[in-house]
Amino acid sequence: MAVGKRYVRHVTASGNREASGRTYSRVHNALLLRLTDGTYRVGDMLPPQRDLAKDLQVSRDVVQKVLKDLADEGFVKSVRGSGTRVVEPPTAKGTAADDAQERPTLYEYMGKAFREPEVSLDLVALTAETFIGHFRSQTELVTAGKIKPARVTVRMLLPSEDTDLEYPRALDPKDDRVRLRWRNRVRRHAAEMGDFCQELENAGVEVKLLIRRRPRTPEFKLILLNDTHALVGLYAPVVGPIRLDDGTIVSRAVDVKGAGVNLHLYERRGEGADDVSQFGDYREWFDSRWNLNT
Repeated sequence: MAVGKRYVRHVTASGNREASGRTYSRVHNALLLRLTDGTYRVGDMLPPQRDLAKDLQVSRDVVQKVLKDLADEGFVKSVRGSGTRVVEPPTAKGTAADDAQERPTLYEYMGKAFREPEVSLDLVALTAETFIGHFRSQTELVTAGKIKPARVTVRMLLPSEDTDLEYPRALDPKDDRVRLRWRNRVRRHAAEMGDFCQELENAGVEVKLLIRRRPRTPEFKLILLNDTHALVGLYAPVVGPIRLDDGTIVSRAVDVKGAGVNLHLYERRGEGADDVSQFGDYREWFDSRWNLNT
C-alpha cells in the first residue's frame, strides 16, 4: 500500500455541534477508511457531496466540513465546479481509519490473496463494484511485474437480471429506472472483470472466471479468499433519493451501502476444526448456493 502523510486529527474551530461531535467523527473516520483501503485511490474523484451524504446518512453540511478538513490535511483537493479528487492516501497505521475498531478491509485481504501462487476468490454481492475495483488494483500490480501469481480463479454469484429486487428499486412499482440502472452497472462490471482477467492472461497468469446469476436479492456481501479468510458485510436498506446515470433524481427509492458496508473477518481454523468454525459455515453456504446454479 502506498504510504502517505501520517494522519493528524484536525477539527475546525468553526465546526458546529454536529460536525465536532460523534457524527463528524463517524463520517471523518469512514472517509479515511475508504482512502486507506483503496476504495478511493489517488486520482479518483469522490462521489458528489449529495451522494456521500445519502450514503453516510448525514447532512450535506457535515460532508462539506469533513471534505474541507481532509483537504487541509492534504488527502484530497476540491475544485469548485469539478468535485473532489484524491491526491494522497493516509498511512495505513496510526490513523483514525485504523482506530475505527481496526476493521478488516477488502484492500488488505485481496492483497494478501494475490501474493500467493494460487489465488481463489468467491463472491456474493449485489453489484460487485467494490470487489472489481480492488481486483483491478491487483491486476495493475501483476501487469507492472510487482507480483506474479501462477493461477487466479474467480467465482461470482450475482442476482439474475429478471429478479424482482428488494433493493435498489424505486418505491413506485411502476418506475423501473432504478432497477435498469442496477442492471446496466452489473453488466458493465462483468465486462470489466473480463477485461482484467484478459490482462492477467496476457501477463502469463492462468485465469478462470465464472459468473452465475441467482434469482434472489443478496442480504449480505460475502468474499472468500484463498479458502482461508471470509469477509462478510450486511446490506442495510435505506430509503431516500437515488441519482440515475443521466443525472435524473428518483426521489423515493430503496438502496444499500456498497463501498460503505462494514466487513467482518472470519478465518479458517486449524486442521479438523473447519466444520465447526464460522468460516466453515460461510464456505459451505457459498458452495451450496453455487451448486444450485449448475
